[in-house]
Amino acid sequence: MLIQVCLYFYCKFLWRCLKFVMRKLTGRCELQRICYSNKPGASRTMKIETSLRGSKSKLLQTSVSVHPDAIEKTIEDIMELKRINPDVNPQLGISLQACLLQIVGYRNLIADVEKLRREPYDSENPQHEDMLLKLWKFLKPNTPLESRVSKQWCEIGFQGDDPKTDFRGMGLLGLYNLQYFAERDSAAAQQVLSDSLHPKFSKFSKTEWEKKRMDKAIGYSFAIVGINITDLVYNLLITGALKTHFYNIAPEAPTLSHFQQTFCYLMHEFHKFWIEEDPMDIMEFNRVREKFRKRIIKQLQNPEMALCPHFAASEGLINM
Repeated sequence: MLIQVCLYFYCKFLWRCLKFVMRKLTGRCELQRICYSNKPGASRTMKIETSLRGSKSKLLQTSVSVHPDAIEKTIEDIMELKRINPDVNPQLGISLQACLLQIVGYRNLIADVEKLRREPYDSENPQHEDMLLKLWKFLKPNTPLESRVSKQWCEIGFQGDDPKTDFRGMGLLGLYNLQYFAERDSAAAQQVLSDSLHPKFSKFSKTEWEKKRMDKAIGYSFAIVGINITDLVYNLLITGALKTHFYNIAPEAPTLSHFQQTFCYLMHEFHKFWIEEDPMDIMEFNRVREKFRKRIIKQLQNPEMALCPHFAASEGLINM
């Protein structure tokens, strides 16, 4: 343990010395070198975030958690601390602002998502009930819901006659995501729902399914899988794995819409992955999900990765 502590401080001392030498050789601080040698996107923003968090300056350390309205003033203070003339280096301020908007925005997005996850579904809340009924209408536009508590809910993948019990794990976040998918990309959502109920007649990859003897094809519960994929996206977010994706697609602060668009994409991708895996029965769900999770994490390790810049439900996103 003592050796590890000594090694840590030794490496930290060497890093400080290296930064000092680079500053003297280039005439630029670390923030300048990062901004001038990296294009906009995850690679640049993540390096800036690491530099700020690892700085010995309290101002730089706390800059990653300031209020969005204070970012401009914070950048001015950083420029002053680093003795950088903004008139001579105007691009630095612009680049730092873009990075801080993404960094602070990601932190705030976690708070927004967590708030939704912690809010339980309340059948006495008209807004919650309205969202649930809209989910049915978007997924089953030609089939009226006979009553609020009904076995019909099983047709879109809930476990019983009252969906409120299925939202316990992810709270309102699960419902928000499902409704967003069903509303924003209704054609794809309805197709995925249909295929989950009748996998042998999938229109997504009929040829492949026939080659793999799809008489054994296993479907799944659409809504329950949607809540499960919500859990996947949530964990990718809070662990920081989604920084690569969000920093590449959001020119400024990533928002709840970006999170929901990512859910739509992963829901769509999981459906295709389920087809490719061709599980023997629904008991293989956890295995398939874990394999899918690992594949997504591997993709996100690429600093150039943007999961869904051209996905239907992601219209309006800007790939930096």
